[in-house]
Amino acid sequence: MSEESAAPKTAVIVEDDPDVRHLLAGVLESAGFSTVSVDNGLDGVQAVLDHQPLITTLDVTMPGIDGFEAARRIRAQSDTYIVMLTAHDEEADVVLGLSAGADEYLNKPFRPRELRARIEALLRRPRIGAAPVGPSLLGAMAEGAARVVDVVPAGHGTDAVGAAAGHPADGPWIRHRDLQLNPDTRIVIVEGREVELTRTEFDLLCALMETKRRVRSKTDLALALRGESYVTSYYVGDADKRAIEAHMTNLRRKLGDNPAQPRYIETVRGVGYRLTSEASA
Repeated sequence: MSEESAAPKTAVIVEDDPDVRHLLAGVLESAGFSTVSVDNGLDGVQAVLDHQPLITTLDVTMPGIDGFEAARRIRAQSDTYIVMLTAHDEEADVVLGLSAGADEYLNKPFRPRELRARIEALLRRPRIGAAPVGPSLLGAMAEGAARVVDVVPAGHGTDAVGAAAGHPADGPWIRHRDLQLNPDTRIVIVEGREVELTRTEFDLLCALMETKRRVRSKTDLALALRGESYVTSYYVGDADKRAIEAHMTNLRRKLGDNPAQPRYIETVRGVGYRLTSEASA
């Protein structure tokens, strides 16, 4: 075991219900984390700054600032994975939580095994400013992207792509119309300008660009973002599907894509999402 893998992992638990705090601590400690627990949002933000945790769980309804505001303050200063927990599963709450910077959104009462599975899936995903903890979905996507016919069309190599946007030609570029994505450097360029996406938004866009016109269902995308294959034993609930919808709304807004007249991503009603055709709109 390397020195890095043997380093202790810290989790901050922000929860005002002592019973839930105890349950969360048990789940996280069984997964190898040392835990720090606080009972309000302001102390939670400070605990994240003090301890720099790998994982932070946030209750939505707390005294002082709520979980949404706590998530915004934490995300502005930390790349910790944020898992929001709430007794409400309204779509507006899911959208608010994900927009505030949460990586996962789980309803109460939650199943401890599902929480642990979600956390383990998060740790397999790349972390902003840090190397991935384990095998990542993006590694597989990068390998798949190299096999896509038009990743580097003849006469339009990575040098041309990178130079056109003022970026070095690092690794493979996947392109769709004037949208360009590099799985290695995690750079996204739209009409020659770089667009800043969250981890999840980037992974979602990469999944769609890698499979192009093949429709990806919300269930499929939810499992892909967890780094899991489509296996019927994995649970994907309504909250997971609403989370995909919320991420898609944010992604389209950042790309400047109008769902009513999509240029990059189109909705296949009752099924999911896919890239638009290459033909001009």
